[in-house]
Amino acid sequence: MSKDRLLLIEDDFDVAEMLLMYFQSHDYELFHADTGEEGIELARKAFPTVIILDLMLPDMDGYEIFTQLRSMSLTKFMPVIFLTQRDERAAKVRGLEIGADDYITKPFDIDELRLRVQRSIRRATQENLHEPRTGLPTGAMVQEYVTKRREDGFHELHFYIENFQAYADVYSFMAANDVVAHAAKTIRDVVVEMGSDHDFVGIDGDDFVVMTAIDDVESLEIQCKKRFSEQVKTFYTFADVEREGIILHEGEESERFVGLMTFGVLRPAVQQ
Repeated sequence: MSKDRLLLIEDDFDVAEMLLMYFQSHDYELFHADTGEEGIELARKAFPTVIILDLMLPDMDGYEIFTQLRSMSLTKFMPVIFLTQRDERAAKVRGLEIGADDYITKPFDIDELRLRVQRSIRRATQENLHEPRTGLPTGAMVQEYVTKRREDGFHELHFYIENFQAYADVYSFMAANDVVAHAAKTIRDVVVEMGSDHDFVGIDGDDFVVMTAIDDVESLEIQCKKRFSEQVKTFYTFADVEREGIILHEGEESERFVGLMTFGVLRPAVQQ
């Protein structure tokens, strides 16, 4: 199963090193930025499950960073925990008023911070804001965002994984969940590289939903398909890669061959 991804935006070297070592020991995938600009870029590229954000950074304050994260579609729904030396009530209230998920002051108990991180992730999942395998927005959030972006004239693509069920039947649901997480990452990476700050990626049922403002949507589709087809081979045995597929019910009367997983794409007819 994919690890939860934690992005730490913190310029204090000692604090950052302590947190990185601690959360890594608790099986998180860690990313670190010591400036706001780098943190915003990492949030777009690494797509963390949760962000710990220091309010006092050398290039901009945490409120400005938070506002920018909330203004971009790919980072808009990421849980953010503010971390600061300030303990004034006004600072805490301001952070919560603009939409921070939680707030903790230095010095802090590191186990308490871990529990707050876990709570933010759990709340996002339980409230059907994030799909647990991928961290992508899901549920009503996707429907709301798709409707808005359709009105704005965005292109809409629905990616799905062909031959996925056959893979799950042979390799197990846990391996299949890892494929779903990887498929989401593939699409996110391509959208970050080729799209705009206002493009959106979510998951609706079995579909990965992309809303993009770029005109060359065909190139984005082709790149997603190509990258997934190349990388998905790592989820198969060498023998299955060599024969370019898997054999279901081998040796039985119902035996059949199913090719390697690929991306299929639908474009809803509602587009103008």
